Amino acid sequence: MTTTFPDTFPDISISTERLCLRPFDEEDVPALAEMMNDELVVAWSPVTHPYTRADAHHWVTSSAPAERASGRGIVFAVSEFLTQRLVGTIHLYDTDWRCRSTEIGYVTAPWARGEGYASEAVLATAQWLFHDQRFERLELRTAADNTASQMVAQKIGCISEGVLRNAGIVRSRRADGRWIESRTDLIVWSLLPEDLDGVVGRVMDDSGYATYPDWR
Repeated sequence: MTTTFPDTFPDISISTERLCLRPFDEEDVPALAEMMNDELVVAWSPVTHPYTRADAHHWVTSSAPAERASGRGIVFAVSEFLTQRLVGTIHLYDTDWRCRSTEIGYVTAPWARGEGYASEAVLATAQWLFHDQRFERLELRTAADNTASQMVAQKIGCISEGVLRNAGIVRSRRADGRWIESRTDLIVWSLLPEDLDGVVGRVMDDSGYATYPDWR
């Protein structure tokens, strides 16, 4: 007997001890625009710059919902559980439903860095993806010099598989304020269901909080 699965992710929220991963809503637009204009976000991501409130509104109301509806992936707004303040995003994309694999990207707001939120959110997403959605592979690509992103990958148990030479583009800011693009190597990381053995319940962020997700 062959088990069949849907080819779109469910419209859900995922809760951890400190965070809520949920669909974006229009109230997130101002914070999203501010977050995506941060210099580190501009440097390491392909985000449009400058990123306007109109860009944020289009993402929240159109682009993000279309990712799930099309089957390409799913987008989560990451907010603090108690304050509901937006602290980041999680994006699953390039989903292969036959192979049960997908790629993950994440952004942490400048006002929320150093709290371990990225690793907490990515780990919660991986748990949900493997346990509830029966996926078999999660892939992550980091720019060669993006050590912060690489630390997140290592922290949640990802395995480095190799380097895609000259495969990415990053940006740097010149003295005159202009941004310039340059090519970079990309490190490929993967996470499989068995890689989470011994990680869940043991991975702690910098503040001493463990991740215990509950999806609904």
